[in-house]
Amino acid sequence: MAMENFRQFAVALSAAFAFGIVSIVFVGIWVNHYREGLAWDGGPPEFNWHPVLVVSGFIFLQGLAIVVYRLPWTWQYSKLTMKFIHAGLHLLAFIFAVIAMVAVFDFHNAAKIPNMYSLHSWLGLTALILYCLQLVLGVGMYLIPFTPASWRAAFMPLHVYSGLLLFGSVIAVALMGITEKLIFSLSNPKYKDSPPEAIFVNVLGILLVVFGALILWIATRRPWKRPSEQILHTLHTNGGDESGKVGPALSELSDGADAEPCGEVRRRSYRLDDQDN
Repeated sequence: MAMENFRQFAVALSAAFAFGIVSIVFVGIWVNHYREGLAWDGGPPEFNWHPVLVVSGFIFLQGLAIVVYRLPWTWQYSKLTMKFIHAGLHLLAFIFAVIAMVAVFDFHNAAKIPNMYSLHSWLGLTALILYCLQLVLGVGMYLIPFTPASWRAAFMPLHVYSGLLLFGSVIAVALMGITEKLIFSLSNPKYKDSPPEAIFVNVLGILLVVFGALILWIATRRPWKRPSEQILHTLHTNGGDESGKVGPALSELSDGADAEPCGEVRRRSYRLDDQDN
């Protein structure tokens, strides 16, 4: 399946994946080398699960879920299959985030530290609640077959905007959290003195920002959008030429497909439902 500017897409996707994996490695090194490691005992090692699960799940897995529709090697699979993968990745990210939240509450309760007193905690819990609502509404709108196509089309702009907004917000809240942790934890030398741990975690923050920027870039580039089911069907029907490209350019097919009247309810539903990616 041909994609416009595929090389640029491949570079952006590879860079995003690399920055995401390196971010996970960095947070693992941080909690194991500079902090007390990982455990589930109510102490600081249990708290350390919070940044690990947020970075690996709430940020990295959520980023993958956002761009999964745009992977051209998945276009051979039905839209319904990709919806389940999209929802499954989001569900897994949500589970990671819930466990991360539980780890913080357990640690605070064991250490008799008040809960929900910082702006980081307020925004973090708000993001988690809104993410859960986004997940429930997304499943209700796009995985329940009898949801009217007009409802799906009306909800889609809000679904897309909310997803991107939540993704960016989670990264921002994570940056607040790691900064807060450094300020509270570093005493001799202090955070302002730029000890090795502070510099290391600052680099982690930069990695998260770059990862988020790349994911948002991939998700908002229209030439990298998954074609509609009608276009994919046309491409598979026409077959490929000797150069290995399947049918005409996607942009040409898209223009032609949009101009055709569509009398079948199923095909109209596909067109409305395909505005998301």
